[in-house]
Amino acid sequence: MTTRAQRRMLNEVKKNPRVSAKDLQKCLAHANIFVDTSTIRKTLNKNGVPGRTPQRKPLLSKKKIAARLKFTKEHLDVPQHYWQNILWTEETKIELFGKNTQHYVWRKKGTAHQHQNLIPTVKHGGGSIMVWGCFAASGPGWIVAIDGKINSRVYQDILQENVRPSVGQLKLCKIRAHFMTNSCKGFTYFFLQL
Repeated sequence: MTTRAQRRMLNEVKKNPRVSAKDLQKCLAHANIFVDTSTIRKTLNKNGVPGRTPQRKPLLSKKKIAARLKFTKEHLDVPQHYWQNILWTEETKIELFGKNTQHYVWRKKGTAHQHQNLIPTVKHGGGSIMVWGCFAASGPGWIVAIDGKINSRVYQDILQENVRPSVGQLKLCKIRAHFMTNSCKGFTYFFLQL
């Protein structure tokens, strides 16, 4: 394969890391360059851009990205001991029978978490289970399956029944904890006395 053809192929991969070897073959054919897909894969490997399975990450809106960045900046200089007593909670839907299609991206070493090399995940699909769980610096807390839809009352019940045992299990200081979420409709905040 000529240097010009390799450059063209590498530019295509740079524009779209998810392009398949078959599509690259078609693109090159439009420029009257005819090569086998195995040659394309070998050439990309030789140029330090092997096909790899992309990392998956939750699909975040610009609003959520901004909120996370704001939180990070506000807590950047917080001393490490501050985090020892924080209990993180989360609820999520886990797909039981989702699409397990294998995807590949052409990428260089060390670029796994760059935006163009990721496959966004969304919470939908076939059979699923909704769970709530928590963790702290000292380890994982309780995890529970959620039956039915989650609303303010259900979420408060989950916290009332599971936070206290998790705090005890993880040996966290028993303090007044403040919980807020924007994922449950109609739920702003409430206080839980430990």
